[in-house]
Amino acid sequence: MLNVLSRHASPMQKEKHYEEVYDQISGLLTADSDWVAAMATIVCELHGAFELYNWTGFYRVVRDDHLQIGPYQGGHGCLDIPFSKGVCGAAARTKKTQLVPDVELFEGHIACSSSTRSEVVVPFVNAQGEVLAVLDVDSDTESAFDEIDKNWLEKIAILYVTKYPQRPSVR
Repeated sequence: MLNVLSRHASPMQKEKHYEEVYDQISGLLTADSDWVAAMATIVCELHGAFELYNWTGFYRVVRDDHLQIGPYQGGHGCLDIPFSKGVCGAAARTKKTQLVPDVELFEGHIACSSSTRSEVVVPFVNAQGEVLAVLDVDSDTESAFDEIDKNWLEKIAILYVTKYPQRPSVR
């Protein structure tokens, strides 16, 4: 695991750190690992690498309009989220990354944790346009995330859907 990037890091330091984290994740996602191991690995590497991350996890698509919690690190997350609610639902519904500098200003925000102040949610969309899951990263600091975070998390999404192109099965 890499060192933790300080909340006071420069944009250049942040870019370099994300590149190292991406390379680490890419090296750990082997052809024989399954989607649960892959999601858990991504979450572990990201959560441990950035001081500003206080909740990092996946919500898997379990029906065409519904997300259910997957591997995560941090306090308890919401268990179920419909596409019609919250930042995660918006990312799944629109198939677009949601970069939210102040969750209090996001209409319909679901407060899974009262300490969350900002959030970035990246949909994992396969080549057929199907949303497989969303990666949700929360911070207790306003405006914690920017285009650097968005771009690198989207690269991680592409890495994942290239290796795991099908929707994870649920029981």
